[in-house]
Amino acid sequence: MGRSHNLDLGKESNKLSQNKSIGIFDSGVGGLTVYRALHERLPQERFIYLGDTARVPYGTKSLATVERYAVENAEFLASRDIKLLVVACNTASALALPAVRRAVKIPVVGVIEPGARRAADVAKKRIGVIATEATVGSHAYSNAIHAFAPGCEVFETACPLFVSLAEEGWAETPEAGSIARQYLQKIVEAEVEALVLGCTHYPILRRVIAEIVGEKVTLIDSGEATAEVVAQVLSQENLLVDSSAQNSRRDFPQLSENRSLCDDLDHFYVTDAAERFARVAERFLGTHPARLEAIELWGKDELHTN
Repeated sequence: MGRSHNLDLGKESNKLSQNKSIGIFDSGVGGLTVYRALHERLPQERFIYLGDTARVPYGTKSLATVERYAVENAEFLASRDIKLLVVACNTASALALPAVRRAVKIPVVGVIEPGARRAADVAKKRIGVIATEATVGSHAYSNAIHAFAPGCEVFETACPLFVSLAEEGWAETPEAGSIARQYLQKIVEAEVEALVLGCTHYPILRRVIAEIVGEKVTLIDSGEATAEVVAQVLSQENLLVDSSAQNSRRDFPQLSENRSLCDDLDHFYVTDAAERFARVAERFLGTHPARLEAIELWGKDELHTN
């Protein structure tokens, strides 16, 4: 997480804050796997998800552009009065997390440090990382892993076609297996002990990846690791929803019932292609969002001259 968050909240303010939602943003639909992990780990919480589908992919953009997009996304979600922000996009976590933390005054959790920490916990000598070209190029996972396990060798490989395979529903096809074998050859040869799935789309291809790297390799889902960190931060800051509290039952009676993915307590926003987002969400999650809204994000356009 990079830093601790000390919030100056009184007792009543804390009760109000507990009932706020958790914000999540991603460059597109891949962050839905992080949403799923958070929902499973924290079923009493409500979530607001923003998919920046108008400007996807981030992996081919410059640092300055990724920072600008990420800050605009964060500020939009902060305006929805959230209590914590999850940067689900690996590229944005790698390149823009400091800028996001400067822009909003709430706890911010990225996906790279939690995934790196979990990998370092299970591997002693060799760790593999698969991610987008931008994330691999930033060496963000490698740097984070070395901070936790200085003696580990890290082997990074970009797997750009995995994104399309996941979104098109082709994760279980022979073509997916053939592409994965080519991408993962270096990882297999390195005999890694753990492999970080360093893109939010990659858990959709978990079965084929596991088959190729073998059962001795522990697969690290950064979304699952991030959900654990979010739970810890909320607990430390006394921001977990208290489902037994009278105000929680009155305002959100569904909190005492079994929650389901994408139910009407969670709100999804996209910046374009809402119908396609809903279709992919159904592929990823088995259901489509009950509350899905298309919006436009307007940042500050400035002309810089030499």
